[in-house]
Amino acid sequence: MTVPADVLLLGYGNPGRLDDGLGPALAEAVQEMAPEGVTVEADYQLNVEHAAMAARHRHVLFVDAAVDGPEPYFFRRLQAAGDATFTTHSVQPEAVLAMARQLFGAAPEGYALGIRGYAFDEFGEHLSAGAQSNLAAALRFLLPLLQARSFADVTQAGTGCADRPMEET
Repeated sequence: MTVPADVLLLGYGNPGRLDDGLGPALAEAVQEMAPEGVTVEADYQLNVEHAAMAARHRHVLFVDAAVDGPEPYFFRRLQAAGDATFTTHSVQPEAVLAMARQLFGAAPEGYALGIRGYAFDEFGEHLSAGAQSNLAAALRFLLPLLQARSFADVTQAGTGCADRPMEET
């Protein structure tokens, strides 16, 4: 097996459902900045093809809108969970990591970045003002991490977890 590339950023959600498009919006913003060694993908939902992509990277960042929870965002480490089964409706990030391990023999580190959104019940291709603000905060947090390729240090430092947003500097 070849040595994995550095980082895969998977932004997912439906941009036609207002704040549900936060994942793809972050992916688009990161793509425009083109950090070296970072592969950026955006999609409506996760699927088995993403496991194949994940298997070729050391780190996988799953970016999605958060319907509730901390503001402006949360960042947490993920563990592979589940087995190599999937449906075409929905695959969770932990299952993508499990499929990367079971189907491709790879064990990338996985992290979730959940950006708090507010408007999900209507159709439209724009973000609410609150979601735009949270997206900007998430970008300020994430870009230095992408440059340093140092994700585990952030979660181990205790500045963030599944229940709290990361501290801004």
